[in-house]
Amino acid sequence: MVISTSLPIYPISVAAKLLGVHPRTLRLYENEGFIEPSRKGPKRFFSQDDVDWLKCLRTLIHEEGLSIPAIKKLLDLTPCWEIKKCPQDVREACSAFIDRTIPCWEQLDIACAQTEGQCGTCEVYLGSVL
Repeated sequence: MVISTSLPIYPISVAAKLLGVHPRTLRLYENEGFIEPSRKGPKRFFSQDDVDWLKCLRTLIHEEGLSIPAIKKLLDLTPCWEIKKCPQDVREACSAFIDRTIPCWEQLDIACAQTEGQCGTCEVYLGSVL
């Protein structure tokens, strides 16, 4: 049986232990908009994808020397189709790919194929509106 890497299975204490950080650090990353863990009541749950992204984030901060504002700017400048690894057929229907001068969330008349027009669920949008 294959378990999806996007399933939120780790409580914050386990995710923090896997990353070698204090749970407060994960809450800081959440407050900065880098991660949006699933919630079950007041508890946060992280997926393996979340943990992998946070490992990457920590590498950028601690090994590459990037600040949190620098990482936010980098994410703003990276095309959303590269972040989401959209296949070519999805890109060709994407408003952000067709007109690269205007971010997809500002093109309200054309829905995003990946999030069905729901910018609130798109990690690219969420990372850019901070």
